[in-house]
Amino acid sequence: MFKPINAANGNLHVIRPAAARIRIESIDALRGLVILLMLVDHAREFFFIHAQVSDPMDVTATSPALFFTRLTAHLCAPVFVALTGLSAWLYASKKGGAPAASAFLFKRGLFLIFLELTLVNFAWTFSLTPTTVFLQVIWVIGLSMMALAALVHLPRPLLIALGLIIVLGHNLLDPITVAEGAPGHAIWAVLHDRGYIDLPWGGQARTSYPLLPWIGVIALGYGIGPWFVAEGASRRRRLIALGVAMLALFALLRTINLYGDQPWTAQTDLLHTVMSVLNLTKYPPSADFLLATLGIGALLLAALEQAPRRLVGLLAIFGGAPLFFYLIHLYALHLLNLGALVALGPNQGESFSLPGVGWIWLLAVAVAVPGWFACRWFGEVKRHSTKWWMKYL
Repeated sequence: MFKPINAANGNLHVIRPAAARIRIESIDALRGLVILLMLVDHAREFFFIHAQVSDPMDVTATSPALFFTRLTAHLCAPVFVALTGLSAWLYASKKGGAPAASAFLFKRGLFLIFLELTLVNFAWTFSLTPTTVFLQVIWVIGLSMMALAALVHLPRPLLIALGLIIVLGHNLLDPITVAEGAPGHAIWAVLHDRGYIDLPWGGQARTSYPLLPWIGVIALGYGIGPWFVAEGASRRRRLIALGVAMLALFALLRTINLYGDQPWTAQTDLLHTVMSVLNLTKYPPSADFLLATLGIGALLLAALEQAPRRLVGLLAIFGGAPLFFYLIHLYALHLLNLGALVALGPNQGESFSLPGVGWIWLLAVAVAVPGWFACRWFGEVKRHSTKWWMKYL
């Protein structure tokens, strides 16, 4: 009836197998939800060429519809990385504690970095020799996993404290910059200061996702792992309390408007002033950005544990095969865009773009439906496979 497990902090916990299955499904459902938001954002990248947004978004030049569409995608990376940490704790609890998790995290992190440099970059560019290699979310998840491979050996309170210090304090490093070509530029570009790194063959790598803040996020995700062997009501109370606390601290910092992100400014009307308040820095993610997105993520996870089972099950199909869906949706969007160019011709310069934001959402739905069936098929294949490498996918 009960199964003892060895937690990463050395304590023994008791877990009900049926309850564990429900919790994992809610985690997959949250991952599936943010995957769908990611799909919308990537549909924008491929099919809204004439209205690409800068980073951070220019409130004075971006329409509210496009702004809030882009804003929903801000949930994706923080939730992905935090759930990666949480999943690492669950893996450790089943496979023998921190040593087993450490080895798996390191190897899978290397695998993700390899994917970013090969299949993912090719999906974006369809070029074997791109002038710019973009180091994006899969890259930073891989590096974060490798960092967590070392951190899991720390006592849990120290791990959580380190995660909080990084998430809340890394903006103190913002004034530090290292010019291109100066010693240490590449290291600092990878860690904290988004920039370009010259490559030996003449190209450049763009560190779109600087690493340091994400180490804090994955550490905090790992740190809340023991909550998922508690009773459901207790866990939900903790998630709600955590989400409310993070959002309250976000509201406090944005009200003070002195630390945590670039200051917001009053605009010509209330809507654009709200947009300025919510215009948070993602590259690297500011303290305010992480407080807002992780706070919402915690509340969503608590809500999904009591959501209708049919909805949770539908979302969990996507969340059960996240890497597979990430790869296939990029290739699908790129091929669809090329097909539209061939069939309809360019309508925005040399590119094909959809006429409005609503069309982006409709396109995402059109891609999500066959993607769901593909994920359901792959999930079955992965569950029944005995090949060792399938666990890395």
